[in-house]
Amino acid sequence: MTQRTLGGTNRKQKRKSGFRVRMRTQNGRNVIQARRKKGRYRLSV
Repeated sequence: MTQRTLGGTNRKQKRKSGFRVRMRTQNGRNVIQARRKKGRYRLSV
């Protein structure tokens, strides 16, 4: 059976782009702020 595309683990995903990681840096906070302003349903992973 062939591999599905874009496979990845949830742990890696959380560590890279989770809410708590975003809040660590100013740029990350800017990302969250921009997504709040836009009215995103999900702010981060």
